[in-house]
Amino acid sequence: MTSQHLPQDAVQETPASPDVFWFLPTHGDSRYLGTSRGARTVDGDYLRQVAVAADTLGYDGVLLPTGRSCEDAWIVASSLIHETNKLKFLVAVRPGLSTPGLALRMASTFDRLSRGRLLINVVTGGDPGELEADGLFASHAERYEISDEFFRVWRGALAPENADKGFDFSGKHLTVKGARTLYPPLQKPSPPLYFGGSSAAAHELAAEQMDVYLTWGEPPAAVAEKLADIRARAARFGRTVRFGIRLHVIVRETNDAAWRAADELISHLDDEVIAKAQAAFAKMDSVGQRRMAALHGGRRDQLEVSPNLWAGVGLVRGGAGTALVGDPDTVAARMREYQELGIETFILSGYPHLEESYRFAELVFPLLGKGKQGGQHSLTGPFGEVMASDIVPKPGVPKPGVPNSVPGAAAPGAVAQQETPKKVA
Repeated sequence: MTSQHLPQDAVQETPASPDVFWFLPTHGDSRYLGTSRGARTVDGDYLRQVAVAADTLGYDGVLLPTGRSCEDAWIVASSLIHETNKLKFLVAVRPGLSTPGLALRMASTFDRLSRGRLLINVVTGGDPGELEADGLFASHAERYEISDEFFRVWRGALAPENADKGFDFSGKHLTVKGARTLYPPLQKPSPPLYFGGSSAAAHELAAEQMDVYLTWGEPPAAVAEKLADIRARAARFGRTVRFGIRLHVIVRETNDAAWRAADELISHLDDEVIAKAQAAFAKMDSVGQRRMAALHGGRRDQLEVSPNLWAGVGLVRGGAGTALVGDPDTVAARMREYQELGIETFILSGYPHLEESYRFAELVFPLLGKGKQGGQHSLTGPFGEVMASDIVPKPGVPKPGVPNSVPGAAAPGAVAQQETPKKVA
């Protein structure tokens, strides 16, 4: 559904350029889903390559996943602080699996060492089996109660008026006495809190306590409904909340090539693997996961759930299960539709993550006015291969409606400075 078909009050003013994050695949990476063919070793060296690429290309940040299927997000992110310059790290805090005081000390230290590059991903969890294995026996409702109390303590411990005497709190699940931080975070009053969830309890928590609400990639009409509900709830608390969306991307120079790449990504999946994955997801109590599964119903024949929104990844991947598929103009247009709803941050990924970080930046960033690929080239920036020993390629200018007319060159509206190649002195 395009923006012209949405309620008028759902459409917001489109910002000039969104924040675009990439993803660190600490749970594995491959060219295909459901097979070891095309898989690669995901170690510190590989994760560094992905992070440095994202930083160099001009992505605003990276999301690190959390859970027992992943390397520990805090340790991985810490190892990359001094490998990157401007890249922000969206790292999970897990209420119920750690105490507010311990989590706050970790966050404060990371924020100080990274010079203010930490973002907090608040994760309540949606897999009871995994949570119980980690020692947390709490219902869906109780986990949101714990999260609510957790961040009341978090804010109380950071409040300047509690710097000396500390903060006392006694709740249903958490009790602290004299909570405070001696080494506060660089960002005031706290690194921004990002949070996602589709239940009523999640929306209430987002409205009252969080800075940025994240949704998985549902069709625009469904996203509009969620954002409207959170805006209304936040207004009751006298607050506003920013919004972001988590999506995969499959972008190629033509729409046909993009759809072929989508088909290839799941070409090694068999029905048995899909059935096992869907059975595992069905045991979760996550409302968001149920909404993801409902988009495709476990079937391969109905995967385009909205124009250019493809649910094939969700056949076997938990969490974010949809991808924007198309040529650069199409993908950028679909992103603008979400922007018009109020989405300011896009958290993206693609398989394999190193190559796709470059592909998306080269093909789509110029259309978004994003990243270091825009503007005139210099001999310390991206300008292509020098030809015949001394000829630097001409700066490119995007051509409306022509896919990949400027692979990694000038931003929209830029004008070439010369008609003939420039020679190196």
